[in-house]
Amino acid sequence: MSILGEDGAAIPQASSVDDYCQLAKDEGAILSVVDIDIARYLGKATKINITLPQHLITRIDEAVSANPQYKSRSGFLSQSAISTLNVG
Repeated sequence: MSILGEDGAAIPQASSVDDYCQLAKDEGAILSVVDIDIARYLGKATKINITLPQHLITRIDEAVSANPQYKSRSGFLSQSAISTLNVG
């Protein structure tokens, strides 16, 4: 099975919820939305070395401590990048 991220292919932009609502209405279907973590579909994790100002690292660590959804600095940075780049 091929994963787009591993093949270097662009991940398609999601359609808007409004598009799906209209399609469901036109076809008499029931629409449900499921939120999934797409990180595993973006390809193999690769370790990198970055340099950030200490104050920013402290703020990231505070956000990670306050929000268990991030799990780690890497998780925070990954979710922030996904959100900012509109991936998935």
